[in-house]
Amino acid sequence: MRLILFTSLLLASTAASAQTADEWHQRGREIFEASIEIPTVQGRGQMDEMVTYLRGLLEPAGITDITVHDHGADYGGTQSMVIRWPAAEPSGEKAIILLAHMDVVEALPADWSRDPFTFAEEEGYFYGRGTSDDKQGVVAITTALLRLRAEGFRPTRDIIVLFTGDEETVQEGAELAVTRWLDLSTIEYALNADAGGGAMLPSGQMVGFGIQTSEKTYQSFTFTATNPGGHSSRPRPDNAIYDLADTLTRLENHRFEPRLNETTRGYFTAVADLQTPEVRAAIARWLADENDGEAADIIEAAPTETGMTRTRCVATRLEGGHADNALPQMARATVNCRMFPGTDPAALLAELRAIAAPSNVAVEPVLPARPSDPSPLREDVVDAYTDSVRRFHPDVRIVPNMSTGATDGLFFRQAGVPVYGIEASWGVTPTDERAHGRDERIPVRAFYENIDHWTYMIRRLAGGGEEAQ
Repeated sequence: MRLILFTSLLLASTAASAQTADEWHQRGREIFEASIEIPTVQGRGQMDEMVTYLRGLLEPAGITDITVHDHGADYGGTQSMVIRWPAAEPSGEKAIILLAHMDVVEALPADWSRDPFTFAEEEGYFYGRGTSDDKQGVVAITTALLRLRAEGFRPTRDIIVLFTGDEETVQEGAELAVTRWLDLSTIEYALNADAGGGAMLPSGQMVGFGIQTSEKTYQSFTFTATNPGGHSSRPRPDNAIYDLADTLTRLENHRFEPRLNETTRGYFTAVADLQTPEVRAAIARWLADENDGEAADIIEAAPTETGMTRTRCVATRLEGGHADNALPQMARATVNCRMFPGTDPAALLAELRAIAAPSNVAVEPVLPARPSDPSPLREDVVDAYTDSVRRFHPDVRIVPNMSTGATDGLFFRQAGVPVYGIEASWGVTPTDERAHGRDERIPVRAFYENIDHWTYMIRRLAGGGEEAQ
């Protein structure tokens, strides 16, 4: 009887608030358009315009505790924002922090079928650089805050928002937030708008939604071969380019040890039935014995699972030689590695040096690694995420997820703050996977659902468990 009554009330509430939700969707669209058309690319100097725009939205709504930090290139490179909404009815719980980034990667009009910094809506999609990575996250959080303020929401814990200006480059904003700008002892966990989300098949079937609790560690290395050189008319038995090429071939064929953690074990358990019979059988073998490298190799070869079973390293840049008629005195490759959580960076360096040793190629890290452990699966966050997503996609599977890339969340995890990628936006796979690429886009429906989702998540997790209206 109570369930029937609750359902009736929920349906009545949904019908009564439908117009309001539509109005907030339109408001979010306006903010999205303005944000996309500010080209917040490194070196263009447009971040201050973006920050000023967002501040101009929040302060009139009563969210006035906003600090703008200049940083990078002797404090003239970019800006990041820390926004605070103090608890109106403090429960004694620590704050939650919401993460997103305002910067985007460069996009050239000649590479697109449209101007990447002119917002467009066509055939059910919003187009523009940043529509998926990550201005949709910035806009969803901003619109949710404005909506909650307008609806009189009274948080029971502090809400902190960090919008960074350099996630796509050096990630100094996240690093400074962790080391200087924020008191992490006051923060219970972070909700990340730059991770998580869903995938839909071209048939319209929703595959599922992932809640990100882990991400790989990013680190690049230089592989450098040197040689005395000489005249190209008298080739030597050794050659820097050949030595480097031999090393890269060995790297290409090398298989790092497969590994499992709580996140990936839960992920593979959940998605096994979506795989081909061969991959499904391999998953069953590997989950039963994580030392079964053959099974892990079969999984890793599946297009959807590349990078999910182990550390992966790949050559991304190449240089060498100094003249057409001279033997090369130097050949160098940049190798980018994404380490499985828990991997010791020193151990990886030793493994790479062993691969390079037969050709006397020197291996050095470019920058220090920032390893982070997986965040524990919090029941309150997982339940809230599940309930929110299933309002739009009933009975869809919710899967713990490890990102093979890196986000600002890694700095918080490294500092001991659990981080959860809880995006509810989605796209059709693989055609909508265009982040950093040509004609980046997001389904209109996914964008609007994400606004409602963030409103729900903030209300529920920062409001003492109160359900979203």
